[in-house]
Amino acid sequence: MDIALFSPSTLFADDDDFSCEETKETEQSNVERRHSFPGMELLIREFSFHQLNANLLWPGTFAFAEWLIQNRSLVEGRHCIELGSGTGALAIFLHKSFHLNITTSDFNDQEIEENIAHNCRVNEVTPVLPHIRHSWGDTFPAADPDWDLVIASDILLYVKQYPNLIKTLSVLLKSYKPKNDRAGSIIENEHNGGKHNIGLPRPAFLMSWRRRIGKKDESLFFDGCESAGFQVKHLGSRVYCITPKDQVSGDQIESIVESST
Repeated sequence: MDIALFSPSTLFADDDDFSCEETKETEQSNVERRHSFPGMELLIREFSFHQLNANLLWPGTFAFAEWLIQNRSLVEGRHCIELGSGTGALAIFLHKSFHLNITTSDFNDQEIEENIAHNCRVNEVTPVLPHIRHSWGDTFPAADPDWDLVIASDILLYVKQYPNLIKTLSVLLKSYKPKNDRAGSIIENEHNGGKHNIGLPRPAFLMSWRRRIGKKDESLFFDGCESAGFQVKHLGSRVYCITPKDQVSGDQIESIVESST
């Protein structure tokens, strides 16, 4: 497993996207902070350091939360799994704000799972959100994945893990088996001022990427997705929709782009 050579905490100085009030240090290895999300505050326990970088909230989490609020019709009613959940903050926000049916997932690590469960409890999410321990590229624990929406925020830090991430996405998106009440590749939402909005395909991967890495490294992920049989569309505000190429036409994807801008 690649280990970052820096602590993510050094990235937050003077960052307007990162809004928190430190409340108390629970022990030397972790700290609880109160974070402002759209319409609510969440108390999130973060590790002072974690070798898998699942210790802190990245600034992109808050930008993604704002985008999701502005485009809530694209995700409401979905059966969702989050990759790289870290502290679980984004999943907790979506569950509380949208009543979203969501499963968290991150590396096969007990400490991460226990911390997400702790953050669920202190934010009155009971029972705690279901969680799957999964290291990208390993055999996925669910043989018949039925999540019609995969989400992630700021997970492209380790370039060497891109092939493993794409392998996991291939399992989740290409092996998707919808339940009878979730069948269909396109959701048709309500008419809004005479404009017919097209929802995200089922399934789809919705990813926000705010961390800045070299364009060459960033393109390695998107090029890898296209080589694996996916199409990538930028929906604006550095949010991307990734779907199997044979699932939806280019015109339908363009309608999604238009309805989200």
